[in-house]
Amino acid sequence: MSHRFDLVIFDCDGVLMDSEIVSARVVAADMTEHGLPTTPEQAMMRFVGTSLRAMKPMIEAERGAPLPADWNDRMVDKIAVAMAAEVTEIIGARAILEELDRLGIAWRIASNSADAEMTAKFGRTGFLALTAGRTHSAPRLFAAGGRPKPAPDVFLDAARAESVAPSRCVVIEDSVPGVTGAVAAGMTCYGFTPHGDGAELRAAGAAGLITRLDQVTGLVVGARVDA
Repeated sequence: MSHRFDLVIFDCDGVLMDSEIVSARVVAADMTEHGLPTTPEQAMMRFVGTSLRAMKPMIEAERGAPLPADWNDRMVDKIAVAMAAEVTEIIGARAILEELDRLGIAWRIASNSADAEMTAKFGRTGFLALTAGRTHSAPRLFAAGGRPKPAPDVFLDAARAESVAPSRCVVIEDSVPGVTGAVAAGMTCYGFTPHGDGAELRAAGAAGLITRLDQVTGLVVGARVDA
């Protein structure tokens, strides 16, 4: 069977895991503690798809003072604890990963989340065995000079792991930083928009939109799918 793509790369938060509001609650509470009263909804709207590394100087600029030097590490720990207690999977997440396995189509996960956060998410939802060896974390690349989304680095790392050219990769993303990074990597990106019209994802370069994860199969083995 010929495929339109040889590798599917999924974002984690908001695509496979319903985790963005969980992170937003942690971020909002921390900002409030540091003198910037913030609701989870405000934090989610402002920071969806943004790495902690990029978030820190934004918060510091707003409060006019530095955050603690170990802020990133503390936030990773806080978010991991919250994920282990609260996160759920996006509808259809396990089914699409298992379906791609059945069809012999390679897939990977590329996230701005730290490994500890992904372990907590996949542990709570029972995905650890399924995702083992298939996750790519932007923070894992920092020591070698890697950058978080919207840079393309974590997507390119996923493609290298499967020895697949970027032009043969399709990325499923729900945020502007993610779409921007996928396009910069030379990959085709589809926006995942179960809610909303996805206009901001199209503007960032998404080739099309899907509203359900079961549409991913059609992107790879069938005709182009647009929501």
